[in-house]
Amino acid sequence: MTIHALNDQEVRLLRDEIELLMAERQRLLQVAGAAAVLVANLDSDNLPEDQDTIDAAEVLAESLNELSEETLKDALDVVRAEFDTEAQAQEGASH
Repeated sequence: MTIHALNDQEVRLLRDEIELLMAERQRLLQVAGAAAVLVANLDSDNLPEDQDTIDAAEVLAESLNELSEETLKDALDVVRAEFDTEAQAQEGASH
């Protein structure tokens, strides 16, 4: 096998790996977007009093907060979510 053929094979393998990673990123963005929508719509007053549920919600919220703004925006775009500032303002006024 020549060096040129080896390089072509390496390039092909790298291209395939990048395509797999990009597809996985899209799936992860979809999960993160759905999770962000869920957290945004959660009413903490209505969470079950089960400590495991509360802990899981906190871990999820903290994980979402650790995402970069760009990644979170991409995730919300994937699930076509829109931030409802009016609903958030009303919710904040009621608490």
